[in-house]
Amino acid sequence: MLVDRARRSLGQAAWRRPFADPRHFQIAVLLGLLIYGMTALDFGLSGARITVTIGTALVTQWVADHLVRRPNTGIDLRSPLISSFSLCLILRTGSLWIAALASVLAIGSKYAIRHRGKHVFNPANFGIAVVTLTTSQAWVSPGQWGSVALLGFALAGLGGLVVYRAARSDVSYAFLASYAGFLFARAAWLGDPWQIPVHQLSNGALLLFAFFMVSDPKTTPNAR
Repeated sequence: MLVDRARRSLGQAAWRRPFADPRHFQIAVLLGLLIYGMTALDFGLSGARITVTIGTALVTQWVADHLVRRPNTGIDLRSPLISSFSLCLILRTGSLWIAALASVLAIGSKYAIRHRGKHVFNPANFGIAVVTLTTSQAWVSPGQWGSVALLGFALAGLGGLVVYRAARSDVSYAFLASYAGFLFARAAWLGDPWQIPVHQLSNGALLLFAFFMVSDPKTTPNAR
């Protein structure tokens, strides 16, 4: 009986181990959302675009590690995968070189723009912001998710917060509450119907940002 109990404990521990690090859960969710978007929502992303985005992020991570911090260690796939999946989900461009540039900027910003051992900007957000502001061939399409994916995004985001053990839940909820408050206040000031701010809040890109980007432990304060 003791042997069986030990085996069950080891099996349960092995099952939980992949998600002991919340980044593993985040990668799984982002990959699932990317597959869902490609198959059910027809994102229109080419295989070349996805390959360039992910491949460039991995290469940039490897080069930066060897040049800046850890020349004798292998590449840590988790951070570049999270950033590149986020770029695939949010950034839209018809140019492969802009997709590659966004990946380089995203990963490079972690090493070039730091304060007290933490990178200042969320990598994917930084890459998206730079290429959309400096080129005319990149944009963000929040309406691509439609209304069907909203529940899935909410569940995925809340699940991510559970895995994070609510360590950054206050950041996400504060952002969403503030953003919603501003939208409804603006609607009241302009005399717009409430359906307008409700519609503005009902998009997957907002939830993706709130639950997977703004709550990034690497870019949020260590103390409240």
